[in-house]
Amino acid sequence: MPFWLYILCFVLGAYLVISILLYFLQDYLMFKPEKLPKDFQFHYENQETEEYNIETRDGATINGLRFKAKNPKGLVFYLKGNSKSIRGWGKFAVDFTRHGYDVLMVDYRGFGKSTGRRTQKAIKRDLQVIYNKVKENVHEKYIILYGRSLGSGFAAKLASMNNPRMLILDAPYYSLSKVAKRYLPFMPLSLLIKFPMPTNKWLKYVKCPIHIIHGTDDRLIPYKTSVKLSKIQPKLTTLHTIIGGGHKNLNTFESYHKILTEIITTKPKEVNLEGSSINLRHSTKRINA
Repeated sequence: MPFWLYILCFVLGAYLVISILLYFLQDYLMFKPEKLPKDFQFHYENQETEEYNIETRDGATINGLRFKAKNPKGLVFYLKGNSKSIRGWGKFAVDFTRHGYDVLMVDYRGFGKSTGRRTQKAIKRDLQVIYNKVKENVHEKYIILYGRSLGSGFAAKLASMNNPRMLILDAPYYSLSKVAKRYLPFMPLSLLIKFPMPTNKWLKYVKCPIHIIHGTDDRLIPYKTSVKLSKIQPKLTTLHTIIGGGHKNLNTFESYHKILTEIITTKPKEVNLEGSSINLRHSTKRINA
């Protein structure tokens, strides 16, 4: 056998092995869950919480917490990122309870106290079941969907299937396939990835106001991702920029809290464009000196 054929067989074999490993190990690469014992007791200073356990039709248990505000004016369904559990994520509920909103956080399958086999379809189904239960007590016009990083895709999907008051995406991705392609440009990801999470496609069907918050120094999910997402439904979307913000530190910026406050406490107003410059265009004629 010619030497070049040995090389070709080696390269193809290595490519096949990497593809197989990527397919079976991607769950471990993509998700960083923290598991909690069933008897774990959640505690947060100055926060009133109520714990929930929801049984799914396939026998899984989805565990969640509701952070309660006094005389709540609505509820924020907070969909977290890909790491740890709501034990740690719960501390961010204060950013909403202090403005008079209840906050609901849940752990995805395999996170915290939640159980069940983790698939994109199963998680989407779980979240819709939970959303339906929320609607039994809270009208949709008082529900805000907030998706952070990984949760931004699930939040976009929920918003596309329902009618919440608004959708807030924090450091969202265009699709997880696109994110993966940055690191593995030569792999057939369309065939391998189990969680493609096409946020861009789901946003097309969202009917409520969309707010996107992103830092300019995000090295995991580039800021330009949110610029692209904001162009999918420009009439419904507002892009909020955190100058110097990274992927995990937006909450440390005063501008983030100012933006979040303005989003959730201000009622949307109709802009009267009559008499404005909206229809004026700059002249394209050259002016000769």
